[in-house]
Amino acid sequence: MLKNMDALPAYEVVPGFHGRFVHTDTMTFVYWSIEAGASIPEHAHHNEQVVNVMSGELELIVDGGSHLLHAGDVFPIAGNVPHSARGVTGCRVLDVFCPVREDYRQYK
Repeated sequence: MLKNMDALPAYEVVPGFHGRFVHTDTMTFVYWSIEAGASIPEHAHHNEQVVNVMSGELELIVDGGSHLLHAGDVFPIAGNVPHSARGVTGCRVLDVFCPVREDYRQYK
């Protein structure tokens, strides 16, 4: 089914992180619009995650190591690895999760 990203509702999952969600049977895609200075606290989940920075700068802390990502950068995170993120600038990020993030199914 064809979907236009602008037609999908945006949900503010944590302050400053606005996501548009697409779910398949096995994967979740989240198109984030992140405000400068907004952060997601450290957490871990069993899902593999691939962070794709489409614009702006994102600081990603993975297993205690800091990584400054820019537009065009891609960073895979294995399942169960602690990580957090902060928008250094306003940025747009695509997160891809496998398997599907069941805890995100509420966002349609």
